[in-house]
Amino acid sequence: MNDKLPPDALIEAALLTQPEPLGEKTLRQLCDPPLSQDKLIDVLGSLKARWHGRALQLAHTAEGWRFQTVPAAFERLGALQETRSPRYSRAVMETLAIIAYQQPVTRGDIEDIRGVAVSQNVMQTLLDRGWIETVGRRDTVGRPALWATTPAFLADLQLESLESLPPLTELGELVLPETAALPPAPDGEDADGDDADGTGRG
Repeated sequence: MNDKLPPDALIEAALLTQPEPLGEKTLRQLCDPPLSQDKLIDVLGSLKARWHGRALQLAHTAEGWRFQTVPAAFERLGALQETRSPRYSRAVMETLAIIAYQQPVTRGDIEDIRGVAVSQNVMQTLLDRGWIETVGRRDTVGRPALWATTPAFLADLQLESLESLPPLTELGELVLPETAALPPAPDGEDADGDDADGTGRG
């Protein structure tokens, strides 16, 4: 009996079961013999059409291809949780926006733009979420770290590149539906994640 799976079935199963996006090279090599680039495009196009109109959609992100929940399903699926996760604070969102649109930036750059000190809790929240990383150091006194967004940031916002970033007024709307709970604020920090006295760096 021939139990060899067709390429579309194998690739569909891989995309549905793997927690991380899969690159095109990985998808091509799943099949025996490996698929050509043109054949892979045909398979992916077929899968996108097959899942059209469902609560899951096949999407291409900065990290590769993956299935993800369509925006219209976020609220209904969130109702399955016993408690809804709180949204990220204004300080976290403002810091993320500055890094996303001005990168690479130092912590001092962020503070100059926001007009207040950036607490370590804010930076740690973005690091824990996997949305920012250090990409070098500025050649100035103290050699401060330069911060930029990660491929995971683009993938979570369902964007292929930084050129696809939405207007600043829409960034929070894209991020907030998928946010996880914030870590408790340490003593001495306000609800926005900034130090209560507005001077500490964490």
